[in-house]
Amino acid sequence: MLPGAVVGWDMSAALALCTALGVPPLAMAELLPVIEAVMVTKLNEQMDHSHG
Repeated sequence: MLPGAVVGWDMSAALALCTALGVPPLAMAELLPVIEAVMVTKLNEQMDHSHG
């Protein structure tokens, strides 16, 4: 955890959500890291713009 920055998702929670939604494990393994990387980047960019 860094003050003022997002560094990643709680993957246990993300996997549990995918499981609850019926997402196949192979899809989770392929897609979650990519989605997480994009979301972290975009959230940090958004926070930079709102504070700068």
